[in-house]
Formats: sequence, structure tokens, C-alpha cells
Amino acid sequence: MSDETRRPWWQTAVIYEIYVRSFQDTTGNGVGDLQGILDRLEYVADTLGVDTIWLTPFYPSPMADFGYDVSDYRDVHPLFGDLPTFDRLVARAHALGLKVLVDFVPSHSSEQHPWFEESRGARDHPRRDWYVWRDPRPDGAAPTNWLSVFGGSAWELDARTGQYYRHSFLKEQPDLNWRHPALRAAMLDTMRFWLSRGVDGFRVDAVQFLLKDPAERDNPLNAERAGPAHKPLGAFDSQVHLYDVAHVDIHDIFRAMRAMVDAYDPPRMTLGEVHVYDPVELGAYYGVDLNGLHMPTNFGLFKVPWTAAGVRRVVDGIETGLPAGAWPNYSLGNHDDPRLATRLGEHGSRQAAVLLLTLRGTPILYYGDEIGMREAEIPPEQRQDPWGIAEPELSRDGCRTPMQWSAERGAGFTSAGDPWLPVGSDYAERNVVSQLGDPDSLLNLYRRLLALRRRSAALQQGLYRPVDPVPDNCLAFQRTLGAERVLVAVNFTPDARSVAIGEFAGRIAVSTHRANEGREVRGALEMLPHEAAVIV
Repeated sequence: MSDETRRPWWQTAVIYEIYVRSFQDTTGNGVGDLQGILDRLEYVADTLGVDTIWLTPFYPSPMADFGYDVSDYRDVHPLFGDLPTFDRLVARAHALGLKVLVDFVPSHSSEQHPWFEESRGARDHPRRDWYVWRDPRPDGAAPTNWLSVFGGSAWELDARTGQYYRHSFLKEQPDLNWRHPALRAAMLDTMRFWLSRGVDGFRVDAVQFLLKDPAERDNPLNAERAGPAHKPLGAFDSQVHLYDVAHVDIHDIFRAMRAMVDAYDPPRMTLGEVHVYDPVELGAYYGVDLNGLHMPTNFGLFKVPWTAAGVRRVVDGIETGLPAGAWPNYSLGNHDDPRLATRLGEHGSRQAAVLLLTLRGTPILYYGDEIGMREAEIPPEQRQDPWGIAEPELSRDGCRTPMQWSAERGAGFTSAGDPWLPVGSDYAERNVVSQLGDPDSLLNLYRRLLALRRRSAALQQGLYRPVDPVPDNCLAFQRTLGAERVLVAVNFTPDARSVAIGEFAGRIAVSTHRANEGREVRGALEMLPHEAAVIV
């Protein structure tokens, strides 16, 4: 048996992110819940055909940041269900062949977590240093000039003890102090709690914020992004973040997480949220000798023009920049960024489906992208995102709207009159039921691609080799494993193109123009405008 056929499950998986609040409401309160996900698992596993789900936070929380402010790491918020429902969800997922990842939020807790309530109660409390407390500067100002990601200072003065506590996000989300051994041990025990309930791994939130400069030096100003003209980038970007993110010591934490997770049988994994766009820097998060995160999330395709050259630049960078043996991943949608279909349009959405499911690495899909859900316009009075309320142009509400299951009232998401966010205005036309009945729909394109990927060892595990030369603004590459070869080509232009493929010969297995599927190809691939095709 070759090394490729022994790859761990997470290297051949397709991960599907489910934003719990927005997938399926079963209680009629307008908020998605764990029972709703359980009820929709057959869609995920069988109808769509992915094999791993990632659940956003469902823990007890005052919901200042919709679950990313955790007040109890070892329970389920009653809004979403309870631990027995979670256990049934995991058991049913496993019975259907699905792995389950849960969001782990180690950077910060809620201010209502008992640990923080104890910590802020007195300077001499044993849990005082489980969080980061500092005296004011002589003039009473905050200890550093560090900023919160959500705007304003990263320090909040607590009148009870006269010290500032640090919060990288909302003031309701105080930073945990990972330099404290007891806090570190408690958080690793929390991971063990969920592993003992059968989860297959973690998506680890905001890992760059776990440790900061111990000397706590002020950040320099970012001359390129400071000032009102650059406000859409967010106030956080007015500084160069040399000292308040990603101190080198964080890799000790990743090694500890990795050692703990790797001790489990069957194997578990960690997927870290890392907003780094240089492939070599991203590669450091895999750790020396690959003993860090199993996969740091690759957001590279979010940041480039949707052209052959833009995509090729990211892919070639990942292929050459990651450490030997490191396994890549690709993503184009999540709960923090504008919807894929809005960013890339109809043609780009179809090309993205082909690329995400054929490039070398683990694809990470976001719920609703398989039907082309659009970024929703949320009226000011219905906005929920605290970041978006503070900086409306950065709101994340538009990518978190309820899943559009059907043309029924409430889009099949809820029987309630008022879901927590408005359903997309196009739900009557753009939904799962209508697209399942349309052979040319985006959903059926995803289904064909996922079915092909399941059948193809080359797509799951094979090598990547670009094909050159190709016409301007076209991209082509091969995936190979042993004798199996798969050719992928994308025409980013509005014109027909002919792509020379040398001695390769086969048939078009999947195309964004379904009428071309089954056509024999030899010597050259004649591509329609905007077409993306997979030839086997």
C-alpha cells in the first residue's frame, strides 16, 4: 500500500461549515438548533455528499458575539438544545459516515464566564491571572495603544480593582492568559471533554491572538491604511500589528494541542483560523516537523483578483511555500466574509466549485454556497452583528442569513414569523428544492463534483502539476496518482478558448456547461466562455 492510500481522513475530507443559528430551526423561535442539524444530516451526507461538518459555537453564551463569547465551555446553550441532543447528533453523523468538528474558542471567554467573574472580583483571587490585567499608565491611560479588532482600545478599565483587562475583540470578551499554566491545563481539559463525546476535531478560533508580546510594546501606526479614506478596512488596520498578535510562543500551544489530540484513537485533528497570506509564514503554523496545527486555514483565494493569474499565484505559492509533507486546504466562504456568489457572480461561483473540489488539499465549504446564496441586505433596524453595528460596512450579518431550503414561507428554515435574521430576498427562486429539480443548477454541479471526487483517488490524494502553456486568462492543471490522471481547466474569459492538452485523452466528467459532459477530448480542449471542466 502506498503512502498516499494511508493518508489521514482529514486530508481526503470535504469540510462543510454549518452556522448553527442559521441552518434549521425546529422550535419555532427563529433560531437554528442542534436538532435542526440532526434532521438535515441526510441532506449533508447523501444529497450533497460531503463527509465532515464543522459546527460554529453552540455553547452557553450571552450572545454578545453570537456564541464566540463563551460562558461555559462544557455545555450547550438551551437556545440550541442540550448535551443529549448533541450526543445524538454526533452518533447519527458517524452512522452516516460524517466526521464532526466543533468550534473551540480559546482566545477569550465571555465576561460572564465564572472564571472571569472570579478573576475580576479581587486582585489576589487565584484566577486573577487567568486573564490579562494591567495597571494604568501614570496618566491613567490604557497600558498600550493596542486596538480591539471590533474597534476602540483593546483595554477596558475595571473600576472594582482599578486595573485594565485586555480584550482583543469586544469588551465583553476578555482575553484568556495562555501564559498561565492552570489556564492552559483547563483549556486542554475542555478539548478532552468534547473528544470524549466523540468529536473528531476542532476548528480553533482566532489562534493568532493566543499570545502577544510579553514586553507589551506599542504598535506602530500603519501609514498606508490610517485615516478616514481607508475606513472600509476597519479601524484595526490603522496599526501595524507587530506586538499584539502571533507572538512566536504561540507555537508551544499548538504543539501541546497537537500532542494531546494525536493521542486519541481514532485520529482527531485541528483546523486553525489563521489570517496569514504569505505561504511560508502560513507554513510555520504546521509546526517544526509538522507538530503544530494539522491545518491552518488558507484564506489566500479571498484576497486575489478572480483571474487565472490571481488563482495561479495563490496555488503555486501554496504548492512551493508549505513545508514538505504539509497538507493544504482551500476556502472561499465562511461566516465572517461576504458571500462567495456576491463576490464572484454566477460564472465565478461555478468556477469556484470546480477549483475548490479539484485542487490538491482539503476543501472547506460554507453552508448555502452550494446553492449560490447571496449576501443579504439587512435593514439597519434588523442588524445583529456587533462589529457591523459599530462599523456598518464591515457587517457580517449578510453572510449569516438562514439556509434557503424551499420556497415555503420562512424558506423552510423556520415556522416562526421572524427568523433571527431576514431570509434572503431571492429564497423563492434560489433554494435547495428548486435546484435539486434543475439538472443545470449550481447545487447539482456541486453534487456531480463531490461524487466524482469520492470516486477519484487522484482528486483526493494525488499530486498537482500545472499545465503550460495555456491561453491568456485560462488555468489548467493535472492531478495524478499512480496511473490515474485527471485534467482540470478553467476559462476565466467571456470568449471561447482552445487549451492544448498534449497526449492527454479522456472525457469531460463534469463541466459548468453540463451539455459538454461525456464529450471525448484528445489533443485540445475546446472551452466555452467561462467554462470550467474536469476531464478523466
